Amino acid sequence: MALNLRRLDSTKTYLITGAAGFIGFHLSKRLLNEGCTIIGLDNLNDYYDVNLKKDRLAILEKEENFKFVFASLEDREAVNKLFFENKIHIVVNLAAQAGVRYSLKNPYAYIDSNIVGFINILEACRHNEIEHLVYASSSSVYGSNEKMPFSTSDNVDHPISLYAATKKSNELMAHTYSHLYDLPTTGLRFFTVYGPWGRPDMALFLFTKAILNDEPIKVFNHGKMERDFTYIDDIIEGVVRVISNPPEPNADFDRSNPDPGSSCAPYKVYNIGNNKPVKLMDFIETLEKHLGKKAKKEFLPLQAGDVPKTYADVDDLIKDVGFKPNTSIDEGIGKFVEWYREYYGDAIS
Repeated sequence: MALNLRRLDSTKTYLITGAAGFIGFHLSKRLLNEGCTIIGLDNLNDYYDVNLKKDRLAILEKEENFKFVFASLEDREAVNKLFFENKIHIVVNLAAQAGVRYSLKNPYAYIDSNIVGFINILEACRHNEIEHLVYASSSSVYGSNEKMPFSTSDNVDHPISLYAATKKSNELMAHTYSHLYDLPTTGLRFFTVYGPWGRPDMALFLFTKAILNDEPIKVFNHGKMERDFTYIDDIIEGVVRVISNPPEPNADFDRSNPDPGSSCAPYKVYNIGNNKPVKLMDFIETLEKHLGKKAKKEFLPLQAGDVPKTYADVDDLIKDVGFKPNTSIDEGIGKFVEWYREYYGDAIS
Protein backbone atom coordinates (compact mmCIF):
# COMPACT_ATOMS: atom_id res chain seq x y z
CA MET A 1 0.00 0.00 0.00
CA ALA A 2 1.40 3.39 -1.04
CA LEU A 3 2.02 5.81 1.82
CA ASN A 4 0.44 9.25 1.58
CA LEU A 5 3.38 11.12 3.12
CA ARG A 6 3.84 14.86 3.28
CA ARG A 7 7.16 16.13 1.97
CA LEU A 8 9.43 18.47 3.90
CA ASP A 9 8.10 22.03 3.64
CA SER A 10 10.98 24.42 2.97
CA THR A 11 8.74 27.47 3.46
CA LYS A 12 8.47 26.80 7.19
CA THR A 13 10.82 27.86 9.98
CA TYR A 14 12.27 25.07 12.13
CA LEU A 15 13.66 25.49 15.63
CA ILE A 16 16.33 22.89 16.39
CA THR A 17 17.55 22.84 19.97
CA GLY A 18 20.98 21.33 20.57
CA ALA A 19 21.97 22.53 17.10
CA ALA A 20 25.70 22.36 17.88
CA GLY A 21 25.30 18.79 19.15
CA PHE A 22 25.91 15.63 17.15
CA ILE A 23 22.38 14.93 15.87
CA GLY A 24 21.32 18.59 15.93
CA PHE A 25 24.24 19.56 13.68
CA HIS A 26 23.51 16.87 11.11
CA LEU A 27 19.77 17.60 11.10
CA SER A 28 20.37 21.36 10.71
CA LYS A 29 22.78 20.67 7.83
CA ARG A 30 20.27 18.41 6.08
CA LEU A 31 17.37 20.85 6.44
CA LEU A 32 19.52 23.77 5.29
CA ASN A 33 20.48 21.74 2.22
CA GLU A 34 16.73 21.31 1.57
CA GLY A 35 16.27 25.10 1.62
CA CYS A 36 14.64 25.36 5.05
CA THR A 37 15.04 28.26 7.48
CA ILE A 38 16.65 27.08 10.71
CA ILE A 39 16.90 28.68 14.14
CA GLY A 40 19.49 26.73 16.11
CA LEU A 41 19.61 26.98 19.90
CA ASP A 42 22.52 25.69 21.98
CA ASN A 43 24.27 26.60 25.24
CA LEU A 44 27.62 25.09 24.14
CA ASN A 45 28.12 23.44 27.53
CA ASP A 46 31.34 21.64 28.42
CA TYR A 47 29.95 18.11 28.86
CA TYR A 48 32.43 17.31 26.09
CA ASP A 49 34.93 19.29 23.99
CA VAL A 50 33.37 22.70 23.30
CA ASN A 51 35.70 23.22 20.34
CA LEU A 52 34.05 20.33 18.51
CA LYS A 53 30.66 21.99 19.05
CA LYS A 54 32.02 25.34 17.86
CA ASP A 55 33.47 23.73 14.73
CA ARG A 56 30.09 22.15 13.91
CA LEU A 57 28.42 25.50 14.51
CA ALA A 58 30.90 27.32 12.27
CA ILE A 59 29.82 25.10 9.36
CA LEU A 60 26.15 25.90 9.97
CA GLU A 61 26.75 29.63 10.35
CA LYS A 62 28.08 29.81 6.80
CA GLU A 63 24.50 29.26 5.63
CA GLU A 64 22.31 32.30 5.03
CA ASN A 65 19.16 30.55 6.32
CA PHE A 66 20.70 29.66 9.70
CA LYS A 67 20.33 31.81 12.80
CA PHE A 68 22.10 30.83 16.02
CA VAL A 69 20.69 31.59 19.48
CA PHE A 70 23.02 31.09 22.45
CA ALA A 71 20.75 30.03 25.33
CA SER A 72 19.86 27.19 27.69
CA LEU A 73 16.50 25.43 27.64
CA GLU A 74 16.14 25.87 31.39
CA ASP A 75 16.25 29.66 30.93
CA ARG A 76 12.50 30.21 30.64
CA GLU A 77 12.80 33.90 29.83
CA ALA A 78 15.24 33.23 26.96
CA VAL A 79 13.06 30.46 25.53
CA ASN A 80 9.91 32.59 25.66
CA LYS A 81 11.75 35.53 24.08
CA LEU A 82 12.93 33.28 21.24
CA PHE A 83 9.39 32.16 20.43
CA PHE A 84 8.01 35.70 20.80
CA GLU A 85 10.54 37.21 18.40
CA ASN A 86 10.37 34.50 15.70
CA LYS A 87 7.53 32.82 13.84
CA ILE A 88 8.40 29.17 14.39
CA HIS A 89 6.33 26.41 12.80
CA ILE A 90 8.01 23.17 13.87
CA VAL A 91 10.24 22.40 16.86
CA VAL A 92 12.80 19.58 17.06
CA ASN A 93 14.06 19.34 20.63
CA LEU A 94 17.44 17.59 20.64
CA ALA A 95 19.06 19.59 23.46
CA ALA A 96 19.50 17.46 26.57
CA GLN A 97 21.98 16.36 29.16
CA ALA A 98 23.10 13.06 27.68
CA GLY A 99 25.02 10.10 29.06
CA VAL A 100 24.11 7.25 31.40
CA ARG A 101 27.25 7.10 33.54
CA TYR A 102 27.50 10.90 33.89
CA SER A 103 24.07 10.91 35.57
CA LEU A 104 25.48 8.91 38.50
CA LYS A 105 27.63 11.87 39.52
CA ASN A 106 25.73 14.86 38.13
CA PRO A 107 22.02 14.18 38.68
CA TYR A 108 20.88 17.81 38.87
CA ALA A 109 22.20 18.55 35.35
CA TYR A 110 19.60 16.07 34.04
CA ILE A 111 16.72 17.63 35.94
CA ASP A 112 17.68 21.14 34.80
CA SER A 113 18.07 20.34 31.11
CA ASN A 114 15.79 17.36 30.54
CA ILE A 115 12.88 18.19 32.85
CA VAL A 116 12.86 21.96 33.46
CA GLY A 117 14.12 22.60 29.93
CA PHE A 118 11.48 20.33 28.41
CA ILE A 119 8.55 21.92 30.23
CA ASN A 120 9.77 25.31 28.96
CA ILE A 121 9.68 23.95 25.39
CA LEU A 122 6.23 22.40 25.89
CA GLU A 123 4.81 25.64 27.28
CA ALA A 124 6.34 27.68 24.46
CA CYS A 125 4.90 25.27 21.88
CA ARG A 126 1.49 25.41 23.53
CA HIS A 127 1.30 29.20 23.51
CA ASN A 128 2.73 29.73 20.02
CA GLU A 129 0.62 27.42 17.85
CA ILE A 130 3.48 25.07 16.98
CA GLU A 131 2.41 22.59 14.31
CA HIS A 132 4.56 19.68 15.53
CA LEU A 133 6.99 19.06 18.38
CA VAL A 134 9.50 16.30 17.69
CA TYR A 135 11.80 15.43 20.58
CA ALA A 136 14.65 13.06 21.35
CA SER A 137 13.87 10.20 23.66
CA SER A 138 16.24 7.26 24.03
CA SER A 139 16.55 3.49 23.87
CA SER A 140 17.59 3.82 27.52
CA VAL A 141 13.89 4.01 28.48
CA TYR A 142 13.67 0.23 28.01
CA GLY A 143 15.68 -0.11 31.22
CA SER A 144 15.56 -3.58 32.70
CA ASN A 145 13.36 -5.00 29.90
CA GLU A 146 14.76 -8.18 28.36
CA LYS A 147 12.09 -8.95 25.74
CA MET A 148 13.72 -8.47 22.32
CA PRO A 149 13.42 -6.58 20.08
CA PHE A 150 12.40 -3.53 22.09
CA SER A 151 9.00 -2.35 20.89
CA THR A 152 7.21 0.95 21.48
CA SER A 153 4.23 -1.18 22.54
CA ASP A 154 6.26 -2.53 25.48
CA ASN A 155 5.80 -1.17 28.98
CA VAL A 156 8.82 0.97 29.95
CA ASP A 157 8.29 1.62 33.65
CA HIS A 158 11.59 0.23 34.94
CA PRO A 159 14.42 2.66 34.06
CA ILE A 160 17.86 1.88 35.50
CA SER A 161 19.46 5.31 35.12
CA LEU A 162 18.33 8.84 35.91
CA TYR A 163 18.97 9.75 32.27
CA ALA A 164 16.45 7.09 31.19
CA ALA A 165 13.96 8.28 33.80
CA THR A 166 14.12 11.84 32.47
CA LYS A 167 13.58 10.63 28.90
CA LYS A 168 10.55 8.56 29.93
CA SER A 169 9.32 11.66 31.78
CA ASN A 170 9.60 13.63 28.53
CA GLU A 171 7.32 11.13 26.82
CA LEU A 172 4.75 11.40 29.63
CA MET A 173 4.90 15.20 29.66
CA ALA A 174 4.53 15.33 25.88
CA HIS A 175 1.48 13.05 25.99
CA THR A 176 -0.15 15.30 28.56
CA TYR A 177 0.26 18.34 26.30
CA SER A 178 -0.95 16.37 23.27
CA HIS A 179 -4.07 15.41 25.25
CA LEU A 180 -4.79 18.75 26.95
CA TYR A 181 -3.84 21.19 24.19
CA ASP A 182 -4.02 19.12 20.99
CA LEU A 183 -0.29 19.66 20.41
CA PRO A 184 1.05 17.00 18.02
CA THR A 185 4.14 15.44 19.60
CA THR A 186 6.47 12.68 18.41
CA GLY A 187 9.15 11.10 20.60
CA LEU A 188 12.10 9.40 18.93
CA ARG A 189 13.92 6.68 20.82
CA PHE A 190 17.38 6.78 19.28
CA PHE A 191 19.56 3.65 19.46
CA THR A 192 23.37 4.08 19.84
CA VAL A 193 24.01 6.74 17.20
CA TYR A 194 27.48 6.96 15.61
CA GLY A 195 29.21 8.60 12.68
CA PRO A 196 31.31 11.64 11.64
CA TRP A 197 31.24 14.62 14.02
CA GLY A 198 30.08 12.23 16.77
CA ARG A 199 30.21 12.60 20.54
CA PRO A 200 33.62 12.10 22.22
CA ASP A 201 31.99 10.31 25.19
CA MET A 202 30.64 7.50 22.99
CA ALA A 203 32.38 4.13 22.54
CA LEU A 204 33.45 4.55 18.91
CA PHE A 205 35.14 7.88 19.62
CA LEU A 206 36.78 6.64 22.85
CA PHE A 207 37.99 3.42 21.20
CA THR A 208 39.42 5.22 18.16
CA LYS A 209 41.31 7.76 20.27
CA ALA A 210 42.72 5.07 22.57
CA ILE A 211 43.79 2.70 19.78
CA LEU A 212 45.58 5.44 17.83
CA ASN A 213 47.34 6.57 21.02
CA ASP A 214 48.37 3.00 21.96
CA GLU A 215 46.19 3.10 25.07
CA PRO A 216 43.92 0.26 26.24
CA ILE A 217 40.19 0.44 25.52
CA LYS A 218 37.69 -0.28 28.30
CA VAL A 219 35.48 -3.20 27.28
CA PHE A 220 32.56 -3.48 29.69
CA ASN A 221 30.71 -6.64 30.69
CA HIS A 222 33.86 -8.47 29.53
CA GLY A 223 32.84 -7.83 25.92
CA LYS A 224 29.50 -9.63 26.23
CA MET A 225 27.42 -6.73 24.98
CA GLU A 226 25.32 -6.07 21.89
CA ARG A 227 24.19 -2.72 20.55
CA ASP A 228 21.86 -1.67 17.76
CA PHE A 229 24.46 0.74 16.35
CA THR A 230 22.68 3.24 14.09
CA TYR A 231 24.50 5.42 11.57
CA ILE A 232 23.83 9.15 11.76
CA ASP A 233 22.51 9.47 8.19
CA ASP A 234 19.84 6.86 8.96
CA ILE A 235 18.85 8.73 12.11
CA ILE A 236 18.51 11.98 10.14
CA GLU A 237 16.45 10.39 7.36
CA GLY A 238 14.05 9.00 9.97
CA VAL A 239 13.76 12.37 11.73
CA VAL A 240 13.15 14.27 8.47
CA ARG A 241 10.33 11.91 7.49
CA VAL A 242 8.72 12.16 10.91
CA ILE A 243 8.97 15.98 11.07
CA SER A 244 6.67 16.48 8.09
CA ASN A 245 4.09 13.91 9.20
CA PRO A 246 2.72 14.84 12.63
CA PRO A 247 0.72 12.18 14.47
CA GLU A 248 -3.05 12.10 14.52
CA PRO A 249 -5.21 10.53 17.22
CA ASN A 250 -5.34 6.75 16.79
CA ALA A 251 -8.95 5.90 15.97
CA ASP A 252 -8.31 2.29 17.00
CA PHE A 253 -6.81 3.17 20.40
CA ASP A 254 -8.20 0.79 23.03
CA ARG A 255 -8.50 2.50 26.42
CA SER A 256 -9.10 -0.85 28.13
CA ASN A 257 -5.86 -2.23 26.68
CA PRO A 258 -3.77 0.87 25.92
CA ASP A 259 -0.76 0.74 23.61
CA PRO A 260 2.06 2.79 25.23
CA GLY A 261 3.41 3.89 21.83
CA SER A 262 0.17 5.40 20.56
CA SER A 263 -2.82 7.38 21.88
CA CYS A 264 -6.26 8.83 21.36
CA ALA A 265 -4.34 12.16 21.43
CA PRO A 266 -2.04 13.36 18.60
CA TYR A 267 0.94 11.57 20.12
CA LYS A 268 3.38 8.95 18.86
CA VAL A 269 6.68 7.35 19.85
CA TYR A 270 9.06 5.63 17.41
CA ASN A 271 12.22 3.59 17.70
CA ILE A 272 14.96 4.65 15.29
CA GLY A 273 17.55 1.89 15.32
CA ASN A 274 19.32 -0.34 12.83
CA ASN A 275 17.11 -3.33 13.74
CA LYS A 276 20.27 -5.47 13.74
CA PRO A 277 22.22 -5.74 17.01
CA VAL A 278 25.99 -6.12 16.69
CA LYS A 279 28.24 -7.87 19.19
CA LEU A 280 30.63 -5.40 20.82
CA MET A 281 33.66 -7.55 19.97
CA ASP A 282 32.62 -7.59 16.27
CA PHE A 283 32.27 -3.81 16.42
CA ILE A 284 35.80 -3.53 17.83
CA GLU A 285 37.19 -5.89 15.16
CA THR A 286 35.61 -3.75 12.43
CA LEU A 287 37.16 -0.63 13.93
CA GLU A 288 40.58 -2.36 14.13
CA LYS A 289 40.29 -3.25 10.44
CA HIS A 290 39.61 0.37 9.40
CA LEU A 291 42.34 1.75 11.65
CA GLY A 292 44.81 -0.93 10.55
CA LYS A 293 45.75 -1.44 14.19
CA LYS A 294 44.86 -3.84 17.00
CA ALA A 295 43.30 -2.63 20.25
CA LYS A 296 44.73 -3.31 23.70
CA LYS A 297 41.69 -4.42 25.67
CA GLU A 298 40.90 -3.95 29.36
CA PHE A 299 37.93 -6.17 30.22
CA LEU A 300 35.68 -4.78 32.95
CA PRO A 301 32.33 -5.64 34.60
CA LEU A 302 29.00 -4.18 33.46
CA GLN A 303 28.70 -0.60 34.71
CA ALA A 304 25.87 0.70 36.88
CA GLY A 305 22.98 1.96 34.75
CA ASP A 306 24.14 0.05 31.64
CA VAL A 307 22.35 -2.78 29.81
CA PRO A 308 23.94 -5.76 28.02
CA LYS A 309 21.85 -5.59 24.83
CA THR A 310 19.68 -3.24 22.77
CA TYR A 311 17.63 -4.17 19.71
CA ALA A 312 15.07 -1.92 18.02
CA ASP A 313 11.74 -3.01 16.59
CA VAL A 314 11.14 -0.44 13.81
CA ASP A 315 7.92 -1.85 12.34
CA ASP A 316 5.95 1.32 13.20
CA LEU A 317 8.56 3.52 11.53
CA ILE A 318 8.41 1.40 8.36
CA LYS A 319 4.59 1.33 8.37
CA ASP A 320 4.08 5.05 9.02
CA VAL A 321 6.93 6.77 7.16
CA GLY A 322 8.30 4.03 4.91
CA PHE A 323 11.84 3.98 6.26
CA LYS A 324 14.14 1.38 7.79
CA PRO A 325 17.75 2.19 8.82
CA ASN A 326 20.17 -0.17 7.08
CA THR A 327 23.75 1.19 7.06
CA SER A 328 26.21 -1.60 7.93
CA ILE A 329 28.79 -1.03 10.68
CA ASP A 330 31.52 -1.68 8.12
CA GLU A 331 30.35 1.25 6.00
CA GLY A 332 29.53 3.48 8.97
CA ILE A 333 32.76 2.90 10.89
CA GLY A 334 34.73 3.39 7.68
CA LYS A 335 33.16 6.84 7.23
CA PHE A 336 33.77 7.75 10.87
CA VAL A 337 37.45 6.77 10.73
CA GLU A 338 37.89 8.76 7.52
CA TRP A 339 36.39 11.87 9.20
CA TYR A 340 38.33 11.33 12.44
CA ARG A 341 41.69 11.17 10.68
CA GLU A 342 40.87 14.25 8.64
CA TYR A 343 39.73 16.21 11.72
CA TYR A 344 42.26 15.06 14.35
CA GLY A 345 45.07 13.32 12.53
CA ASP A 346 46.25 9.96 13.87
CA ALA A 347 46.53 10.91 17.53
CA ILE A 348 45.29 13.28 20.21
CA SER A 349 47.70 14.36 22.89
